[in-house]
Amino acid sequence: MKSPLDRFLLTDKVALVTGGSRGLGREMVLAFAQAGADVIIVSRKLDACETLARQVEATTGRRAMAYACHVGHWEELPKLVDAAYARFGKIDILVNNAGMAPVYDHIVNVTEALFDKVLEVNLKGPMRLSALIGTRMAEGAGGSIINISSAGAIHPRPDILPYAAAKAALNTITQSFAHTFGPKVRVNCIMPGTFLTDISKAWDLEKFQKRAQAFALKRGGEADEIVGAALYFASDASSYTTGSVLGVEGGQPL
Repeated sequence: MKSPLDRFLLTDKVALVTGGSRGLGREMVLAFAQAGADVIIVSRKLDACETLARQVEATTGRRAMAYACHVGHWEELPKLVDAAYARFGKIDILVNNAGMAPVYDHIVNVTEALFDKVLEVNLKGPMRLSALIGTRMAEGAGGSIINISSAGAIHPRPDILPYAAAKAALNTITQSFAHTFGPKVRVNCIMPGTFLTDISKAWDLEKFQKRAQAFALKRGGEADEIVGAALYFASDASSYTTGSVLGVEGGQPL
């Protein structure tokens, strides 16, 4: 019988994290490796993935694979999956974390190209990867798929409309995939609020702090504060949880 803490271990599991070289993705990669998993770090920048892979191997002793891929490009994804299976023989955990939210000055100036790019990265990529990897998981020993959505899906501010629409759809397909691949594959979603990652360095932080006073916790999240939710969904601790969307957003107002 496993102890409560043992349920969170990922010993000898294999986890693939898109957008894994920085921000929330980086913290999840490190946490998974520290919990005993080998990791596949995916982003568009191979050098950043390789740097983190070396850190993982040096500090945790787990194997780490770096792979450059644009998840919004449909034709690149089967190659990613094949490379991951060729290296490790399996994927137990998929985290669809890669995302983008381009800035625009007014909704009327959102071009078709920008709209398509936002949907490609935030929705089309996760859907295709989940289909490819989820099918193999269901045919094998099972696994866990974790989508990383956004509080913007239910709090859609005027300056993030295409992004909010894509993330709302990601919430929806989370539930659909849970039924598609159940009972052997669990599919859940983390819905982060505003986290102070490297992207936030370009923000007007004084303006943000004023907005954050409406949050229950009155602050933005630190990147490593995503780890608890990620480990829960990735591990046996959530063995009876699927199709769920968990907000990790500091209590943003309804």
